[in-house]
Amino acid sequence: MSNSIICTPIVKKFTMLASLLLPATLYAADYEAGHQALELWNDEAKANVPEAVKIWLTVMMVTFVSGLIFVWKHVPARWVVGGVLLSVGGGGLIAEALGLVVLSGYVALLHLIFWSPGLFFLIRERAISKGVSLYSVWAAVTTLVIIVSFFFDIRDASIYLKHMLA
Repeated sequence: MSNSIICTPIVKKFTMLASLLLPATLYAADYEAGHQALELWNDEAKANVPEAVKIWLTVMMVTFVSGLIFVWKHVPARWVVGGVLLSVGGGGLIAEALGLVVLSGYVALLHLIFWSPGLFFLIRERAISKGVSLYSVWAAVTTLVIIVSFFFDIRDASIYLKHMLA
């Protein structure tokens, strides 16, 4: 029995269940592109964000990508990098499977879901308390980046969830 035979009915049932839970079908044409919770997060939105947001996105990208240096020796780095890869790579697949429009609030919700384990392990490990090293500096910066991001993500994800459940 192949995986596609097993997975297809499961995926169909999950998609059907999810569609029952969603109150209304969303259409991309109903939204403007932008970085606010109920705006489309697409190429146009990314190109037109304020300069400060572009700088922040670059800081986040550099911080998370630099975590690849540490994934072989440090569990928190694995969780951080894995969470980022899942939120970026899996977010589109999840949206497509559930028929969701990718709004900025949806992206914020993905951050909260997939980045939380990495933040947990970073905080639990307290790498900076074990002395200064390249890894401990990365861990401290990454912890700060995730916490600052969550400050905005919590707000946007709650707006998005209220919208979806209304």
